[in-house]
Order: sequence, then C-alpha cells, then structure tokens
Amino acid sequence: MAVFAGQGDARRSMSLLWRSAEPGGPALKPGPKPGLDVDTIVAAGIAVADEEGMAALSMRAVGTRLGRTAMALYTYVPSKSELVDLMHDRVLAELPTEYDTSAGWRPAITEWAGDAWAFYLRHPWVLQVSQARPVLGPNEYARLETVVRILGGIGLEPLRLRRVIAVLFQFVRGMALVATEHRQAAPETGVPDEEWWAQRSALLSEFAPDFTERFPALAALESTASLAAMTEAEAGGAASHMEQEAREAFRVGLGLILDGVEASVRTDPDGTLHASAGTP
Repeated sequence: MAVFAGQGDARRSMSLLWRSAEPGGPALKPGPKPGLDVDTIVAAGIAVADEEGMAALSMRAVGTRLGRTAMALYTYVPSKSELVDLMHDRVLAELPTEYDTSAGWRPAITEWAGDAWAFYLRHPWVLQVSQARPVLGPNEYARLETVVRILGGIGLEPLRLRRVIAVLFQFVRGMALVATEHRQAAPETGVPDEEWWAQRSALLSEFAPDFTERFPALAALESTASLAAMTEAEAGGAASHMEQEAREAFRVGLGLILDGVEASVRTDPDGTLHASAGTP
C-alpha cells in the first residue's frame, strides 16, 4: 500500500525538513524532557520501519521505543505524516553524492544505480512512500542533484535529460521493489519459495497438460533459460533464486537503458549518427 508524503501541515513539514524555525511556531529545540528531540524521534521511526515495516509505524510505536508516550512526541513532530516525510529524507542522506566521472558517465551512473539498489534493500519501507508527491527535503534534492551532475554534460537536450533521469529513478525503484517482495514473501506467508513453486507447478501440469502446445514460445524460452538462471542464483549467493533473478534483470535492464542513452547522445535530431559524440 502506497503512503503519500506531504500529508501533514505544509509549512510545519517544510520547516522541519529544512530545519528552519517557523515564525510563530514551536522552536526546534529540546523540550521539557531531556534527551528527546526531532532527530531522536526520526531515528526511532526509521528503526521501527526497518525492523517491522511501514505498517507497524505509529507515533505510539515510536514513543514506546523511546520510553515515552505518543503525546510526548507531538511537541517536536506534529503527526505521523510529518514523521514519514522526515524519515524518508533522513535515510536518503545515506546515499553517496559524489561519483568519479574520470572514466566517463556510464561507470559513474552504474555505480549510482547499484548504490540505490542496495539502499532500497536496506530500507524496503522507503518503496512504499509514493513518488507522486515527493517529500521535497534537502536530501531528496541532493540525490537528484547527484544524477544531474553525472549526466548533465553528456549532450542531451534538457527536457530529454529530465525524462531519462526519471526513467533511471523509476527503473531502479521498480526492480528493487521486486527484489524486496521476493525477500518478504516467505516470512510473511509462512511458505518457502521452493514449496510454493513446487505445489503450483504440479497443479499447473495437472490442470494445463497442453501448456507447451498453448504457449510454445514461452515453453521454449523457459526450457533453456531456467537452468542458466538457477546456475546464476547458486553462484550469486542471493537469499533466493527469485531474488537473484530480479538482481540479474536489474543488471541487464540497466545496461539496456544506458545503451539507449548512449545511442541518443550519438544521434542528432535528424537521425545522423556521430560515432565519437557522447564519449566523455
């Protein structure tokens, strides 16, 4: 289920995100109980979400972790809505903002994508925060600034560049979501992947004995691809075959996207190719 950011008071939320005291509002300073402040509350919220998932996040849960009541938190963070915004922007600070482009933009953006993939797997709850309404915090802008700096000089027209960046962000996010769901499926359902697939595969053979005749192209692909995928999973050391499959799809898909970016850089609007253009 998606959680939409920016659902709290806009002025108060932006003031907390950017750490500027709001005229007429509560000052961002320790309250009457020593040891409690905005940063401490946000860190506790992140810990709850990392360990128990977004569904477990509440002001009460965060207060319990800190040994306080939910009411004690409201002096610092007005509601769960503002807390989610702050948590999201805080964890984004983990992402690197500097990448070496001396070998070209492609190795740099590949490293960036790998870092983002690992980030989402560490904090899967972040994937539930919808991008339809961004948080608009400093670390969110720093993440975007990083990618613009890597790709900004490769020669793409500005609007095209903006859309390429959107594709990259959504691709990494989407593939990471697939991988995190593979990780969560067994513990949340109580059924291991191997058991689930074995049972369904047997039933598929029973109820669709003509599967190969009905779907010949798919059957031919699977007959040769499945063994190779299993071999990759064993070599990759992933938690499951399906997670490794998502990881390899991420690698291949990223390569294809970057191939397309390179082709766009080398091609004029009239379709003329320039073999040397776009080389850093």
